[in-house]
Parts: sequence; structure tokens; C-alpha cells
Amino acid sequence: MPTLNLPVARGKIKPYTTKPAKHFPTAKTPFNRVAYAAAHVVADPLADNDPWLTTAIDWERTIAFRKHLWSLGLGVAEAMDTAQRGMGMDWSNSLELIRRSLDAAKDHPGAMIASGAGTDHLEPGANVTIDDVIRAYEEQCAAIEKLGGRIILMASRALAKAARSPDDYARVYGRVLSQVKHPVIIHWLGDMFDPALAGYWGHANYDAAMDVAVDVIADNAGKIDGVKISLLDKDKEIAMRRRLPQGSRMYTGDDFNYAELIAGDARGYSDALLGIFDAIAPAAAAALGELTRGDDKTFHDILAPTVPLSRHIFKAPTRFYKTGVVFMAYLNGLQDHFTMVGGQESTRSTLHLAELFRLADAAGLLADPEQASARMYSVMAAHGVH
Repeated sequence: MPTLNLPVARGKIKPYTTKPAKHFPTAKTPFNRVAYAAAHVVADPLADNDPWLTTAIDWERTIAFRKHLWSLGLGVAEAMDTAQRGMGMDWSNSLELIRRSLDAAKDHPGAMIASGAGTDHLEPGANVTIDDVIRAYEEQCAAIEKLGGRIILMASRALAKAARSPDDYARVYGRVLSQVKHPVIIHWLGDMFDPALAGYWGHANYDAAMDVAVDVIADNAGKIDGVKISLLDKDKEIAMRRRLPQGSRMYTGDDFNYAELIAGDARGYSDALLGIFDAIAPAAAAALGELTRGDDKTFHDILAPTVPLSRHIFKAPTRFYKTGVVFMAYLNGLQDHFTMVGGQESTRSTLHLAELFRLADAAGLLADPEQASARMYSVMAAHGVH
């Protein structure tokens, strides 16, 4: 097996030998859980642009990655934060991404896709009103529904800035949800993922915020498929899951505790809408297949080694997790470069990437260790590690 030098703590370099590739069993679909992978975008490394200022997307490879996820039986959560929404991807490019993905889904019978609608074309500011936020949500929802898409209603930075009380959240969500054609997934994204969303639902205290969110869901139950919460706290998710109206799904966005939450307990379980499923898709699909067959032990055996990798990819500052997700796609040959929209490949250290490589290998998630090692060698060499 390949051996290469990788950095460790205190500036030292140590050789690392990879393990043989792991075979994940073919999943039985459909699964007994709804499972979306929030998918990343692939940058165009040959574009003549200023990466921090303008966006260049490799549409062919971006859509090919969605086809990869569908082939495994996973759904695609499109144009979400994993796709660098608000961190390099603006609304114009996001809508084009949604259009292309919806078109591609037509060639995959049964393919699930839901797309993020937000207010990111509205710059938060002191002069932005609640009515401005409503109109911004309405514009994006209408654009997605015009393409035939289903909606994930994303948290709004503009709303977090403009709201003066929880009643403002109830007003915005009530107005927007009253107009959608199909039930949506509400996305509560914690401030560890986006600091601009601190105090969402009108409260800094999560329990008080949850009260508001649950009331909004109950008041609009017929328009809501479920809610995805990304708070990285399993107890908060379980508490909210048990309070949801009958028929409303909880979609886990907890990239630290997903296995336990998806498996569930005697009082219920969470479905999945996860950024980490982008990076661990073969393992996630195989595990869900085993859970569907009733083999809980194998489900946990497959996912347990992926959790340390996920916790590393999503470590603080959590908003930079996209770098690890894209790096996994590069290592596994799903794209031929490690260039990101907005130059985001620079947000994690050489030491971070080295530990990611070791953890991915330990989880059996390097599909071709020879190729992954060669690519890792190139990245390390560019950072002065030989």
C-alpha cells in the first residue's frame, strides 16, 4: 500500500501507510429514511477570473457529482450552504445551478431533489424592512417553483438583521408559506455555521428560539414537510423532534451525531439532510440500506468510523467545512482538482488536510488509495511537505 509523508503536531513529519480500499455493499432502495446529501459545487480552475470576487463553476463536473449521489439512492439538497451559498455562490448562480440540477434529475427516475430558497440577493442592512424580506423570499420561491422544484426554505441573514421580535419571524414565515405550491423543508441553521444567523427566531436562547420555531411549524403544518436543524446538538434536536406536529419530519443536520439520530429511539427518529453525506456518500448509502433491511448493527458498524472524520471536517470554525467536503471529492477522483469557488480551498491548514486524509483512510472512504495518495502527495508538496 502507498506510503507518504504527512505533517503531525509541532511541525513534525511522519510517514503514513494507507489501508486497502473498503467495499461498501450495494444499498437497497428505497430507504426507510428520507436521505438528502447537501451537494457541493465544483469550481472551474481554468477560468480567467478573480476567485474572491467572481464565481466560475465547472457545470459539467458539478452536475456529474449530483448524478453520483442519485446513483447511490441519495437525494440532493441543492444550492444550500454546502454549495457555498453566501460564501461564493450568489442567487443568480444558485438559480442556474438549480435549473441544471432539475434538468439532470429528469434522466434519473425517482431522483429526489429539493432546492434552497432564501433572501441572499437582499443585502442585510439597517434600511431593510420585514416587507423587503418577504418579497425576497417570494421572489426566490417563485423562481424555483417555476422550474418545477421543491423548496428548502433557508434561514435569512436579512431577516435576522431586520427582525425586532419573534412576531416578525411568524409574520414572514406565515406569509411565505401561505403561497408555496408544495410543502417545504424549513432550515434552521445555527450560528456555528453562519455567525450572521445568531439569535434566529428572535431569541439568543435556543430553548426560547425553539418555542417560536415549533409554533411557526404548528401554525403552518399543511405547508411544511419537515424541519432541518443544524445546531450540532443531539439533545436539542431530539427535544424538538418530539414536539413537532404529527406528519412533520425532523431532518437531522447534525454532522456530529447523525448515526444515532437517524437510527432513532422508541419515540421516533430523524430523516437526513446532511453536508457530510456529500463526503461519505458510499458509506451513507450502504448504511441506510442495512438499516432498511433491519440490520441496525451493520448500520452502526459502517457509520461509526465516519463520525471522527465528520467531526474533523466540521470542527470550528464550522462554516469552513466545505473545504473538507471538496477535498474528499478530489481525493476520490470525483473532480480532478482542489480549487474552490471563492478561493475557499485556503480556509483549512495543511495539518487539517493531513488529518482528514488519515481519518478518511481509517473509515475506508478512500475509494482508490493509490490515486488518493498521489493526489495527497501533490497537495502536500505544494505546501512544502515532501
